[in-house]
Amino acid sequence: MEVLGAILMVAWMVVMWAAVGVLVVALRKPLRPWMFRTALGVIALGVVAQIGHFQEHVAQVGYWIQHPNSPAWMTPWGTGLANGFGQVDHMKPALGMEILHLVGNFHFLAGLVGVALVTHHALESKARKWGRMGVLMQGIHGLEHLALTLTVAFGTKAIGLSTIFGLLDPGPGAATYRIWWHFLANVIGTSIFAVALYYLWRERAVIEAPFRDPAAAKPSRVSAAKDPVAPAYAAVTEA
Repeated sequence: MEVLGAILMVAWMVVMWAAVGVLVVALRKPLRPWMFRTALGVIALGVVAQIGHFQEHVAQVGYWIQHPNSPAWMTPWGTGLANGFGQVDHMKPALGMEILHLVGNFHFLAGLVGVALVTHHALESKARKWGRMGVLMQGIHGLEHLALTLTVAFGTKAIGLSTIFGLLDPGPGAATYRIWWHFLANVIGTSIFAVALYYLWRERAVIEAPFRDPAAAKPSRVSAAKDPVAPAYAAVTEA
């Protein structure tokens, strides 16, 4: 079951990024309603994935508060998935955990990219601004996890910002720093995602309009809708 769970997580990630790839190509052509629905599907999968990912970090911080000098802890389901990913290399016990968090971060990043893509023709919408901010922030976080995973896979220890590039000696201090570093990074990223989703809902009429009417599909400077049910073509000026 542990291996199956790991495989399903990877499949989930592949489906999301395959959809992102399809959207990147499709958005260069006349817009269609299915593109809007596909982008919303990617975003929804990102929301579900990040809920699970974020609660893992919350649980880790909660355990640290009660046991600050104990080794880093993971939830039973997190440990099971890490064990599944760990089948890649039994000689590197930490590799499964690194792969798990790498995959989780790419789920989250795909959801944010979905926001950026669905607002492609609403250039001045607040949802787009927050979505792009999230892509940048989570992109950096994703590179951090990629570095941690690769250095464990091909070296002896994790090297990244959350380990001060491997300078921290193993122990409570290193565990504390890393636990809180990733928790705060996820708090920031999740907050940005939440704000982007809020504005995506508020501005849905303007954002969805080009997908329903190909004549309105030319990228335009669209001011954010104050009324979520305002006419879709309000306040449009050429880019």
